Amino acid sequence: MKKIIYSALVLATLSMTSCSDFLDEHTPQATLSDEQVKEANHVDELVTSAYAIFISAEDINSSFSMWNYDVRSDDAYKGGNGTSDGDVFHQLEIEQGVLTTNWNISDMWQRLYNCISRANTAIALLEQVNSTVYPRRDERLAEMKFLRAYGHFLLKRLYKNIPFVVDPNLKSEQYNMLSNREYTNDQGWQVIIDDLMESYNNLPVHQADKGRPTKASAAAFLTKVYMYKAYHQDNENTNEVTSISKDDLLKAVQFSDPSIYAAGGYGLESDFHNNFRPEPQFENGKESLWAMQYSINDGTKNGNLNWSYGLIVPNIPGVTDGGCDFYKPSQNLVNAYRTDANGHPYIGTFNNQDYNKATDYADPRLFLTIGIPGLPYEFNSKFMMDRTATWSRSNGLYGYYVTLKQNVDPESPYLKKGAWWGTSENRIVFRYADVLLERAEALIQLNDGRINEAINIINQIRNRAKQSTSAISNYQSDYGVRMNVMPYTGTYSQVEALDIVKMERRIEMGMESERFFDLVRWGEAERVLNKYYAEEANDCSIYSSAHFTKNKNEYLPIPYAQIAASNGHYKQNIGQW
Repeated sequence: MKKIIYSALVLATLSMTSCSDFLDEHTPQATLSDEQVKEANHVDELVTSAYAIFISAEDINSSFSMWNYDVRSDDAYKGGNGTSDGDVFHQLEIEQGVLTTNWNISDMWQRLYNCISRANTAIALLEQVNSTVYPRRDERLAEMKFLRAYGHFLLKRLYKNIPFVVDPNLKSEQYNMLSNREYTNDQGWQVIIDDLMESYNNLPVHQADKGRPTKASAAAFLTKVYMYKAYHQDNENTNEVTSISKDDLLKAVQFSDPSIYAAGGYGLESDFHNNFRPEPQFENGKESLWAMQYSINDGTKNGNLNWSYGLIVPNIPGVTDGGCDFYKPSQNLVNAYRTDANGHPYIGTFNNQDYNKATDYADPRLFLTIGIPGLPYEFNSKFMMDRTATWSRSNGLYGYYVTLKQNVDPESPYLKKGAWWGTSENRIVFRYADVLLERAEALIQLNDGRINEAINIINQIRNRAKQSTSAISNYQSDYGVRMNVMPYTGTYSQVEALDIVKMERRIEMGMESERFFDLVRWGEAERVLNKYYAEEANDCSIYSSAHFTKNKNEYLPIPYAQIAASNGHYKQNIGQW
């Protein structure tokens, strides 16, 4: 008789999950028979384990938020203590010297396929379980396919040509028989969509456990995948966008329909800042469509904290264990928040001069996204930022700005200080504002008479930004900043509207690790980033040797170790790696 053993290794991660009851730790069990393992409590343990690994598999160098890999964009510098501190990420930052043997190239690959394996283990068992014994069988299958899709999605954005592990009963010796070119780029996105459609059709509108995805979670995920699939990159000899699919854009419009989200109680938060606060009353708010769940003081020894942002904490004077100061907002991103007298961004010319808080108007989201010298860090006036090395480890290289969305007040009870700082702030994976912007982009690209509708959607987000001042209500009077953001009121061509929505995505989603992937999706990475390198090199010497090579640097190389173990079934990405 086949037997399944629940080992401590498999179940150890159950303690590293959310504050929801469904992720409470269970004591590892002994050997179980086929029939025993199909009992409801053991099925639940495997399902829980599949959720848990998406937290336990992360660390400070490999965050599934992808902040480590967003340093390739014009939003952020690597940071840290010089170019040799995290040198492999410096190589990605300047797109020079990246090797297929670099540890960070293979590390994320291995971690994410481990996550997919855990989801597949649960799927294999669920497919054997009778729904009369386990009434939530179909719902749990939908959750596991959602998780499997998430793992494949993260991998595909990074590496493009990946093997898809969709057979949950695949034997270990069969893994190396898979090909990373079994599907075209377009077909690969469809594999992810197929999993998500099963999720969408079987997930409930509401979940009692906040960490589980809902129907709206799946709709948001489908919207995003269709917005990647729409920009076809199916010439295997290039990474260029060869066409834009009307059918895929229409699917994105379908799954971004506001009625789907309203049915689940989702919508825009009244204040942008609410999305990035750790207090329980703000966690899992109505804009959070699916989030990684973290907790502190939850009855376990160390809590279930997010340690993957440990490197992002800046040096903070007077606070024990100053931070490592990675993932520093760029001057270019700061400048993107500048607004004119009409409250509109300087699209196309925003980087002609650096932001000056004494003379320039700025979108309020600047002060909720980026910590700026002369202003309080995390809105606490006890920690006033300045332009000294006290606040920045390598200020000569990376400047003085810090990211706020991932950090919390140093005096917060939702922070655990130590060698690495862990917080209980949830990480939102799918946010309703992101869905709205994707919907607006799809409507503009369709160019079928709905550009005004798209502009109205963008204005919803801009009007919300105008009201997002609860944490910064004294900034104008006490610190002399000038805020101005207003909706768009004109009539715009398709080209103008595309510029508007792309700019809005950047300032709304700034430092949420979407920017680089957006540039690749649009086919604009080479143009935008080489211009960025040239402009930054005047003040930031690390970019003096930077160069983005088209049809290479859009994606990471396939790790050398994976190609070597594939028995010739994996093919390296284009670009002479």
